[in-house]
Amino acid sequence: MPMNTQGRPTRMADNIATGGYAETTSGSKGLEQAEPLIYERGSAEQTGVDLPEPKCTPNRLGGLARQSELGLPGLSEPETMRHYVRLSRKNYAIDLGLYPLGSCTMKHNPRLNEKMARLPGFADVHPMQPASTVQGAYQVIGELAHWLMTLTGMPGVAMSPKAGAHGEFCGMMAIRAKLDADGQTHRRRVLVPESAHGTNPATAVQCGFTVDEIPADDTGRVDMEAFKAKLGDDVAGIMLTNPNTCGLFERDIREIADLIHEAGGYFYCDGANFNAIVGRVRPGDLGVDAMHINLHKTFSTPHGGGGPGSGPTVLSEALAPHAPVPYVVQNGNDWELVEHEADAAGEPFGRMAAFHGQMGMFTRALTYMMSHGSDGLKQVAEDAVLNANYIQARLKHVMTPAFDGVCMHEALFDDRFLEGTGVTTLDFAKAMIDEGYHPMTMYFPLVVHGAMLIEPTETESKSGLDRFIDVLEALSLAAKAGEKERFQAAPVHAPTKRLDETRAARQPVLRWTPSTDDELQAAE
Repeated sequence: MPMNTQGRPTRMADNIATGGYAETTSGSKGLEQAEPLIYERGSAEQTGVDLPEPKCTPNRLGGLARQSELGLPGLSEPETMRHYVRLSRKNYAIDLGLYPLGSCTMKHNPRLNEKMARLPGFADVHPMQPASTVQGAYQVIGELAHWLMTLTGMPGVAMSPKAGAHGEFCGMMAIRAKLDADGQTHRRRVLVPESAHGTNPATAVQCGFTVDEIPADDTGRVDMEAFKAKLGDDVAGIMLTNPNTCGLFERDIREIADLIHEAGGYFYCDGANFNAIVGRVRPGDLGVDAMHINLHKTFSTPHGGGGPGSGPTVLSEALAPHAPVPYVVQNGNDWELVEHEADAAGEPFGRMAAFHGQMGMFTRALTYMMSHGSDGLKQVAEDAVLNANYIQARLKHVMTPAFDGVCMHEALFDDRFLEGTGVTTLDFAKAMIDEGYHPMTMYFPLVVHGAMLIEPTETESKSGLDRFIDVLEALSLAAKAGEKERFQAAPVHAPTKRLDETRAARQPVLRWTPSTDDELQAAE
């Protein structure tokens, strides 16, 4: 009998070690409704839509006409609505609870931003409209660019990158263009700290560079002696995150910038953690030559799901002439879009996208800036750092901070507090799901064994943080009390139980196929 017919296990039994459950006939659990795949619910032979037969028109498909039925599931409108509502109840969301993912900045998206982005003039704008009809959109892009340069202390910005990694690509391509223009084509080695985001070395290689890794010292920061030893006349630059992926501010940042410049290279800063210093520190003052800014991380635009994203890249005086087209300029009272390299004032390295950025993200980010003001943005950074340090201070008696001292916007713990318990970082994270929380970032950064990276963001209240902290404290004490079976069985309350995640990643099943009668009998 198929699972959706016989019911799904929903309640913990006494034997928690084996994950035993009592069943319900429906497979549902109170208000949590069991829901099969839409292909299992629907039928290709029926539909909830009644359309008239198309009028006889010439077939213009040539030899490309479909030879078989689509096979898509047919559902009525109520069935379709219920299917997706039930699925939505299985998702965790920032509007549901605290999202502790580190280095991802899952903050609340203010509804004011959404209201502005949905204004007809912005929501309905089309990239092929005549310039005279989109002056307001150009002005939004221009004003956002102005404030990004002001906040970072940088004289140039490229607005067309569509995401953080795209912004990295922009910055590194600008560095390459500058090196090539100066006849420094032999400089193709990029220094990357071992705690860097994975996109950093990937981007460097994509831009034609080789990667040379820099180790971290005992404090979680760049090992300065190792860094100095790697400098040479073939170095193109360094890609460094500040605050870094360990949630720490690089104390030697000015010296790093000066040394890389003296060696003839350029300083690319990964802007993923800009929200920890916005309004407090200008990257341009630290010697940065290029930095992408994730609008979703620092300026509250929607995050994840493959887009729409936006990763504007600010550039130093040396790199600004190589910013890609297109870009917006103001000519008197009018705004114009410079579309072609031949019309650009500098020497653009090329074009990164067909059109100019993501209008919805620009509108949201500018709304966020204007509603906060300079003092509000400064408080964003201060509260983000305060919240992370509050978590670290309250949990350090039961969990083990990876490094001594205060942190920035992320609290990083390792797995030393779990030694001898038989509980792993993965087990601990799965138990958090049973408590109603999305797990923190696990096993990253790689320089910390069993890492648990928590970023509460500035949008969390003290009461919300206290509730989260109480859960982690209780789980830590339970692990130390020998409740290993509880953790190894977790999650037991989630719609989907513990999966073989390694196999799922290596052997993903990307196509659904109906089960045969033989398979169903074997499953029973």
